Amino acid sequence: MSSLANSINQPDYQGVLAFLEQSGGRAWADCLTGQWAAAFSADRHGDWPRWRDALARLPDLVPEQVILDSAAVTIRGNCPDAERLLIEAVLRELHPWRKGPYEIYGISIETEWRSDWKWDRLASAIQPLTGRAVLDVGCGSGYHAWRMVGAGARRVIGIDPTLLSVAQFLAIKQLAGDYPVDVLPVGIDDVPGNLRLFDTVFSMGVLYHRRSPLDHLLDLKGCLRQGGELVLETLVIEGGVGEVLLPEDRYARMRNVWFIPSCQTLESWLKRCGFREVRLVNVCQTTPEEQRSTDWMRFQSLSDFLHPANAALTVEGHPAPRRAIFLAESP
Repeated sequence: MSSLANSINQPDYQGVLAFLEQSGGRAWADCLTGQWAAAFSADRHGDWPRWRDALARLPDLVPEQVILDSAAVTIRGNCPDAERLLIEAVLRELHPWRKGPYEIYGISIETEWRSDWKWDRLASAIQPLTGRAVLDVGCGSGYHAWRMVGAGARRVIGIDPTLLSVAQFLAIKQLAGDYPVDVLPVGIDDVPGNLRLFDTVFSMGVLYHRRSPLDHLLDLKGCLRQGGELVLETLVIEGGVGEVLLPEDRYARMRNVWFIPSCQTLESWLKRCGFREVRLVNVCQTTPEEQRSTDWMRFQSLSDFLHPANAALTVEGHPAPRRAIFLAESP
């Protein structure tokens, strides 16, 4: 059985603590142990013991190849049929899988999102990640964090308070082996202000979930060292400076969508928050080919959230999802 069983109550994040203490992040290291102990408490999330026990059933395998620079995060090696069936059973217990894809010992995890498409839109535009310390805010299962390691980052820390996403990451890491990447069960509000630690900070698919988008941008800036790069991906609308959509109730059946700005408005927000060298590198419409239901995410997805008579609108009558990627430099 997996060596994860030796730390069955919560994962081992000693590598994260060592990185923080060696890199000037002692302010976060001092409070992080308490943060993750609280997050992994069964009192906070009743499903954690079940997911934890599923992870402990993963077999110990030594991969022959781990590929982090292709569309699917891929693990290959000798895996007997019985162990492959066990791995698939464990991974399916962690349904739904939102971000990917993954290819694990021949098991194709077709996630809801083709997250590799988003990566392809930004990979050639951002500063090279070689040797950089990276923070991935709202990272989900850690798919993009793995791609960051594949692009040469020396240390990647993902943060996401959703314990199912953390469990999915832990499953992949247990099977992949020791890489300089971790996903912590915390949110951006748990990161001390003005940390000024990371060379690159990613915030993808988070801004519109925040009640105060400017505070989120300021929090991201506080995580970046001087001259560090922000990679920001979010929903946008068409329009000019000052135009913002604030849904009265739901957006594409999501309750927690607050502010969806135009690209010009978002640019002005970034500049107002003190970012420099702000530039828009991609805008595209989200399609049901990119976000869809699969055997690994069997709930409703984008095609169910669009207006049945007009795919240019959501079911509520708002503009259908359109996403932009901005880059900016921390002063």
